[in-house]
Amino acid sequence: MRLIHALPLVLLLGACATPEPKPVPGDPPASATSPEPERIKSQPLKHLIGRTLKPIPDRALEVRAKCGFRNLSGGRGMLDLQVAKAEVKRFSAEVDIPKQGLCRFDMKNFQQTAMLPNVVLTDAASGCVVHMWEQEKSVTVAFSACQSMCGGDAFSYLWPIVVDTRKGSCS
Repeated sequence: MRLIHALPLVLLLGACATPEPKPVPGDPPASATSPEPERIKSQPLKHLIGRTLKPIPDRALEVRAKCGFRNLSGGRGMLDLQVAKAEVKRFSAEVDIPKQGLCRFDMKNFQQTAMLPNVVLTDAASGCVVHMWEQEKSVTVAFSACQSMCGGDAFSYLWPIVVDTRKGSCS
């Protein structure tokens, strides 16, 4: 009699242990059949509707500046830069960061290693790299791995120098 009562329980447990059906070739995987929200890429971005966007053209960098600057934290610096047809003719910069130190960059320590799309100066001895690029009406001069060009902890606080190409001023 006990066997008869156990039989429905065994059948119920057996039904729960059925293997998953094997996928049929050509059917999408089970994860792909779950509904997903529509991707944003398929919808136009409302703020771009009606605008004619064009890629930024690669053109030779042209900039000339001999300027000084002072920032709100008391840091000051100077930049002497001339780039004609993406070839650096003059480059020197000095940035004094209060309580941190002084950074000095001079063209004689660098070799130009790229012209387009960005101008790149590299100091092979120290690994210091200076990148220059144009962005709307300004040129950015940024420094990478240039700790050896700076005293104290100044490089940790060194920001790019931005040149206003219309006025020839820098900040």
